Amino acid sequence: MPGATLHIEHPISDFPTWKAAFDRFAAKRREMGVTAQRIYQPQDNAAYVLLQLDFPGVAQARAFADFLREQVWKRAEASPALAGAPRAEVLVPMEA
Repeated sequence: MPGATLHIEHPISDFPTWKAAFDRFAAKRREMGVTAQRIYQPQDNAAYVLLQLDFPGVAQARAFADFLREQVWKRAEASPALAGAPRAEVLVPMEA
């Protein structure tokens, strides 16, 4: 069970473009402590993406959320398919 999960969701303009940008940050995710990741889309909305990134603890999840807010989401070249304001929350498990 993860120590914390960073849950992110936001509208996108194009999944392949979004995924290519997401993949460019794979090394940074590992460097900042991501231990597992899951990507979802609503079955009836190809213009929306949800992802969950697992971390050993809350501090790493918060640090990565700050990195996204300050370094990625503010720069169009770093987030080319972002089509609206992202929502990010750090979740902690309450039960197994």
